[in-house]
Amino acid sequence: MSDGAAHFRTAAHSRTADPTATADPTATAAATADVDVDAAATAAAVDGRWFRDVLGNFPTSVVAITTTDVGARPHGMIVGTFTSVSLDPPLVSFLADRSSTTLRTIRTAGRFCANALAGDQERLSRKLASGPALERFADVTWRASPLGDPVLDGVVAWVDCTVEQAVEIGDHLLVVGRVRDLRVESMKTPLLFFRGGYGDYLSSEALLLDRLVGWDETGR
Repeated sequence: MSDGAAHFRTAAHSRTADPTATADPTATAAATADVDVDAAATAAAVDGRWFRDVLGNFPTSVVAITTTDVGARPHGMIVGTFTSVSLDPPLVSFLADRSSTTLRTIRTAGRFCANALAGDQERLSRKLASGPALERFADVTWRASPLGDPVLDGVVAWVDCTVEQAVEIGDHLLVVGRVRDLRVESMKTPLLFFRGGYGDYLSSEALLLDRLVGWDETGR
């Protein structure tokens, strides 16, 4: 047991034994200092690579965040942090590295579209995740959303937003968007990222239906 834990147990025992006793300001300050030191030591002990490896076991959706620049040229990046924030008002968010050039374009434009990629769009995801910003949309088919952002062909769904707020958190920015329009484009299953690789989503219900109609026996 750590000295901090032992200190808290002793302090708690003292309060129980004598409920009329007044807390010692010096002891309280020392306890707070112990907590601060323990927290700092824990943070320092978390190795960056280990942090990423463990967090990689949490599956995330693969979403293409798109926008256009002042010349109406398409820009985009891939995130695994897209999520809903609020129903009233309708808000969504994503996290992006502060150094991202696409993020700067999004903030300048004041709008973005979140495209939920389908399970058969791994190649498109890799294309939008790397390479020069202006070359990522070469041979990529898209149409303009109501706000003018790229809606990619073949996606599961899209959400068109204006930037509501951008908050600096660590080495990333949390971008909050107000939803202006949204739509389901197909009944495809979504593309997921898990343990450093891509995968497709397959529900237990779909597997059960396949077994009932015998599709799981096809090709055997």
